[in-house]
Order: sequence, then C-alpha cells, then structure tokens
Amino acid sequence: MLIIKMMKRTHLAFALAFALLFLPHVNNKIIFIPLVLFFSFIPDVDSPTSYLGNYKIFRPLQGISGHRGAFHSLTFCIFFSLIFAFFLPILALSFFLGYSSHIFADSFTIEGVMPFWPSKKVSAGFIRTGGKRESFIFWILIVVNVILFARLFIK
Repeated sequence: MLIIKMMKRTHLAFALAFALLFLPHVNNKIIFIPLVLFFSFIPDVDSPTSYLGNYKIFRPLQGISGHRGAFHSLTFCIFFSLIFAFFLPILALSFFLGYSSHIFADSFTIEGVMPFWPSKKVSAGFIRTGGKRESFIFWILIVVNVILFARLFIK
C-alpha cells in the first residue's frame, strides 16, 4: 500500500502560521505554540511510517482506520476539540488549530482527505509530497511565518 503524506516540515510550517495568527488572543502564550505544533502531528497516527505512528502504542489505531480515514477529518478534530473544551479548556484551541492545520494542508495533496468523514467526499489538490510545489509552499510559509512573528513585535 502506497502511503502519501505531506512532509513533516510543511505540517509544522502550516501549524506555526495558524498559531502565530492566534497568539495575540491566547493567555498561555508560552505553551500555546509548542502544543499547536505537537497536535499537528496527531492525524498521522494512522500511518505506521509517520513521526508518531511509528510508535507501537499507536499500532492499534492504524487497524481501526486506514491512512487518511477517520483521523484525517474535521469530524474527528471538532469532536475532540469539544471534549477538550469541556474537560481541558486550556488545550481546546491549540488542539483545534494544530489538528485542523494538518487536515487543511493534506487537503492540497493529490490523495486529499475526507474532511467530513464518514462522508466519502474527498477534498484533494495538486501537491505531490516532497515535490517542487510542496517545497515552494513550504518556503512561502517560512516567509509568512517570519512576517507573522515580526508583526508580534512591531505595533
């Protein structure tokens, strides 16, 4: 089975952009960005070749849903964001932003995602993982992140 996924660095760049956009509006700024970055890895627990999915503890989850199944959906993201909002509100926004940034980024890949799983409708784009377009988007995101970071200090 061929597993196509966006590169880790691109997911981090997307997640950082989302986090920097919301940073002025959060109280716990010190932990917010690291949490958003960490949560951006969570959707790939369904892939045995991903950063987190490589750990044996996540193998049972990979049997439940194939790569880009339930775990790669806004349905799953919103469900767990609401659980965090009720029980651990400090994590809710960082989880939502990190997780949804991953889904958003993967929606631009050729394989795409099923954003509203269990609906089988796929949102897909034109990006090949590790290709020139992904590299271009990554570098654009780096520039955007530098601008967003600088904006925090320039008023």
